[in-house]
Amino acid sequence: MASHVTSRLVLFVIFFVLVGLTALTVWVAYQDLGSWNAPVAVAIATLKAMLVIVIFMEMRFGQPLTWFAGASGVLFLLLLIGMTMADAMSRGWLGVPGK
Repeated sequence: MASHVTSRLVLFVIFFVLVGLTALTVWVAYQDLGSWNAPVAVAIATLKAMLVIVIFMEMRFGQPLTWFAGASGVLFLLLLIGMTMADAMSRGWLGVPGK
């Protein structure tokens, strides 16, 4: 199997992009976006996670079985989060606080 080598330039660029996205996350945390604070923070965190997985963990050069394992983990996580949210939203005692 041929070995893939990522250039230092690409690694440094991705590193500084990740630092910039972290600074953006901190800046967004101090902004009043209303109900959009959490979705924006999750979107930025997802972008950072994808950059780390694809570039630093070299998933882009991975075999199909590696991609399948990674996608299975993400789908399972989404399933668990979805089931947890469905359970939390279906409970009657999670009404308006103070009533």
